[in-house]
Amino acid sequence: MRWDELDQEKCSIARTIAVIGDRWTLLILRECFRRVRRFDAFEAGLGITRHILADRLKKLVGAGVLDRIAYQERPSRYEYRLTARGRDLHPLMLALVHWGDRHLAQGAPPALCRHKPCGHIFAPVTTCSECGMPVSARDVELLPLDREVYGLDDMPPKLIDGIRAAEMDPTHDHLNALLDEDDRA
Repeated sequence: MRWDELDQEKCSIARTIAVIGDRWTLLILRECFRRVRRFDAFEAGLGITRHILADRLKKLVGAGVLDRIAYQERPSRYEYRLTARGRDLHPLMLALVHWGDRHLAQGAPPALCRHKPCGHIFAPVTTCSECGMPVSARDVELLPLDREVYGLDDMPPKLIDGIRAAEMDPTHDHLNALLDEDDRA
């Protein structure tokens, strides 16, 4: 497996790493979920060089994770906003926060997660979309996708991706609606 060919692998993790698999990209995404949108704010908040930041933002826009939206004409200035595809990375970001809090925080974690609709502090938990039970690594068996058995041979790839996304995390619509509301505010 070659690093520059990860996007062509038949492994979802490898293809995902091809898009977000470096430290600066993950930190840029962290800032996006904190509602940072402007180049100068990313640069100041992360201490990242302009060249690296421009490269990573261009890559995220090209991958459909961020939209580049003009907010000023002279001189040209842009905001970078998470797309639906980008917002779908939220469970991954929560998992990274949870792992870091559990294994790397010295004492208390640096921040807490509060569920805005109910007001409670929570720890991210992966649950089964069918039964609602928590899912651990020991509970999961990966099965190869047999397109013929599942009747996927005649379906367009985008439709298959949509079906998979809906089955994997039915709460994305709620998260996307919350982030869309915030974008309109």
